[in-house]
Amino acid sequence: MCAESRPLIVVVEDEPELLKLTTEHLEKVGMHVQAYDRCAPALRFLQRNFANLLLLDLNLPDSSGFQLLTDLKELDKNIPTIFVTGSVVEANKVKGLEMGCDDYITKPFSFPELIARIHAVLRRSDVKTDFNVTKNVRTIDTPFALLEAKIHPERLEAEFPNGTKHKIGRKELGILAYLHTHQNVVITRKELIHSVWGVHADIRSRSLDQYIVKVRGLFARNGLALDCFKTVHGIGYIFEPPAAPVAQSGKKK
Repeated sequence: MCAESRPLIVVVEDEPELLKLTTEHLEKVGMHVQAYDRCAPALRFLQRNFANLLLLDLNLPDSSGFQLLTDLKELDKNIPTIFVTGSVVEANKVKGLEMGCDDYITKPFSFPELIARIHAVLRRSDVKTDFNVTKNVRTIDTPFALLEAKIHPERLEAEFPNGTKHKIGRKELGILAYLHTHQNVVITRKELIHSVWGVHADIRSRSLDQYIVKVRGLFARNGLALDCFKTVHGIGYIFEPPAAPVAQSGKKK
C-alpha cells in the first residue's frame, strides 16, 4: 500500500492496553493512527487536521463520545465515526446512530471484525463525498426550479425559458441551491458562505458579492430579473419569489 493511500484513523480509548493493541493492529494493515486517551486532545487535533475516520469510545474520563461527536459537528467537522463501547444498552446504539455515527462495535470484539468495519465505513464515505459539488450540493441532487429557470446539479447547468442552456460554476450552483431551499427568510452573509464554501473557508464578503453578480448577470441575460433577490443592508439577503398564480376554475354556462 503506498504511503499516500494510507488512511488516518483517530482512536480515542482510555483503556491503555486496548488502545495499544488497536493501534498495533491498525498500523499492521497499513493505516496511520493518532491515538488519544481523552476527548480534549483529540478535539484539538481534529480541529486542525483532516482524519479519514474516528474510532471513538463512548465512556471517557473527561467527557463522552457523544459529546465529542457533538462538538465536532458544531465545528462543521463531519468525520466518519465508529463508536466503541462495552455497553449493550440498545438506547445508546440508537442515540449514536441518530447523531450520525456510521457504525457501532461492542467490546469485546475481534480485530479482524474491527478492521472490516473500518474498511466498510471508509468505502461508504468515499462514495458519499464523490458526488459533492459544493458543501450544499451534490451531482445526484434532483433538478429544481428557480423562478422560471430549471437548475440541473447533475450537469452544472441552468436551463431558461427562452430555450438556452448555460453551464454554471460550482459556487454559483451552490448559491442558487441555497436560495431555493431558503425562500422568504433573511440569509446572513456568513450563513451563505458557510453553507456553500464550508465553515472553515477563507472567503471574504467581496468575493461572495462577485459570485452573486455573476448569478444576477446570468439570469438578466436570459430575460429573468432577480429583483426578488434583495440585499438586507448590514445583514445579508432575502429571496422572495413571487407566488405562483392560482388557477381560477369557472362554471360553464
